[in-house]
Amino acid sequence: MTLQSSGTLAIGEARIEYRMTGPMPDVAPTLVLLHEGLGCAALWGDFPRALAEATGCGVFAYSRAGYGASSPVPMPRGPDYMHVEALDVLPRLLDAIGFRRGLLVGHSDGASIAAIYAGGVQDHRVRGVALMAPHFVMEEMNLAAIAKARDDYRDGPLRAKLARWHQHVDDAFHGWNDTWLNPRFRDWDISEYLAYIRVPMLIIQGEDDQYGTVRQIEVAQEECYCPVDVTLLPGVGHSPYREAPEPTLAALAAFADRILRVHESGADRAA
Repeated sequence: MTLQSSGTLAIGEARIEYRMTGPMPDVAPTLVLLHEGLGCAALWGDFPRALAEATGCGVFAYSRAGYGASSPVPMPRGPDYMHVEALDVLPRLLDAIGFRRGLLVGHSDGASIAAIYAGGVQDHRVRGVALMAPHFVMEEMNLAAIAKARDDYRDGPLRAKLARWHQHVDDAFHGWNDTWLNPRFRDWDISEYLAYIRVPMLIIQGEDDQYGTVRQIEVAQEECYCPVDVTLLPGVGHSPYREAPEPTLAALAAFADRILRVHESGADRAA
């Protein structure tokens, strides 16, 4: 297919909203953005453009089913919803856009999905993973922050804010919030996938992240056999690309340049 600057993709029974910035996958490497638990393609704001300019890569952002302008999903969601996104949906999406080489760049839930994919699929096209505020294991502070979000959605302004971005706002919120707060989810742990990641990893995390501690970084360092670079940002919370865009872009651009340049130069030598 020929990607446009924005549009929708048919992935199974779902219609998936997307936005493409910069060169197409057949021209340059592609950075695939995987959004947070309440995010969508539009909520990345100006970040995709800035990332494309900083790296020279194409940047593909999409809204998972149930988010943004994508089609809704059956409710309630199962505790394996991130595994479904990583192992069922994402492979088909990458094929649909003609993905040839590049990085997965995930934030929060999206970072967890990227890690499951990198460890579970072994896709030679994925040359590295960049994870902002990832979750690999459950933490009590994470559950406390998610419970607070539930109260803000029910009694505060959060629902109205999210309704600006999600056509099916209640599904978007409850598909994330109810699932994380489900007692069946308390043992959630994807660290087993980390040992199978065979490409370099970058972790960017704020020191004041209200959804996770440096324990997430420690788990990656303990479980991964791949190189793990870490950028820890002081005074930054759960959204480094919003709260500290310049150092976040600098870290991502340096990682992309190093990883993709190595592969490109190797391909040149082979040719």
